[in-house]
Amino acid sequence: MKTNFLTTAALVATMGLASVASATELRLSHQWSNKDIRHKVAQIVADGVAEANVDLEIKIFGSKSLFKPREQYRPLSRGLLDMTVLPLSYAGGQQPAFNLTLMPGLVKNHDHAARLSASPFMEALEQKMADDDVIVLVHGYLAGGFVGKDKCITKPEDVAGMQTRAAGKAFEQMLAGAGASIASMASSEIYSAMQTGILNAANTSSSSFVSYRIYEQVACYTPAGDVALWFMYQPLLMNKSTFEGLNAEQQAALLAAAEKAEAYYLDEAKKEDADSVEVFKKAGVEIAEMSTADFEAWRALAQETSYKAFVAEVPDGQALLDMALAVE
Repeated sequence: MKTNFLTTAALVATMGLASVASATELRLSHQWSNKDIRHKVAQIVADGVAEANVDLEIKIFGSKSLFKPREQYRPLSRGLLDMTVLPLSYAGGQQPAFNLTLMPGLVKNHDHAARLSASPFMEALEQKMADDDVIVLVHGYLAGGFVGKDKCITKPEDVAGMQTRAAGKAFEQMLAGAGASIASMASSEIYSAMQTGILNAANTSSSSFVSYRIYEQVACYTPAGDVALWFMYQPLLMNKSTFEGLNAEQQAALLAAAEKAEAYYLDEAKKEDADSVEVFKKAGVEIAEMSTADFEAWRALAQETSYKAFVAEVPDGQALLDMALAVE
């Protein structure tokens, strides 16, 4: 009996090990620290899948530990990477249409961004991703604003003659159209550039303004509020063939976790904007507000600069732009 019991126990243990060994592991890459909202979105999905107990594990490689930020989309599309959270405009070199996801004046606020994510415009972009063997699991936008070293920036004429850093090519085109001189640099370099007098204005995300302590170098902050110029689409993506290769239970677990993560993403993105205002206020920085009239003036300028350039560069650019602008 003892021998039979041990044999049975060994068999059960072996079966258990086989079950663990057969669990599918997915690799998820991103560029941020584990304190960043985008890592937390990925973690919600990973935790949700683990809790579903469907023999599926998501292993997260953050802080650029697996791929460089702008080198994630290509391996994702080729099945060399399973999942990533990244600004979709980073893949604009492969799919120029994706540059529309970092376009000034295209998104008014977070609720408008959510409507864009559920619109025919996003469906068109998702079809282009599907052509690359990529699907969206979690939609999400992050917002940003302007800072001025010596004055507030709310309308186009405010930047005339200023040396400014812009977040992306489209913003550079628009700001140049307003009479600003452009200095291209990473957001991590804004602080020192302002400190040394290279810059006297900048725009980037709310979280970057805080994490890089830009409030120590500026007199005025125009945050994302009821309207904002700077919105960047930063979804959680997955290789389409990898998703289709999972069983029905695993797919359902992924989609359920993704739905939970998307709701969190929207709520936390709004909180980041509000939190950044409090940080700047405590530092003694003046807080300016962009009015709807200011926003429309910027958008009119973007239409003559950034939008025109996009349409000229992308074969179906006008149709995509019209779909985006049709979302109220």
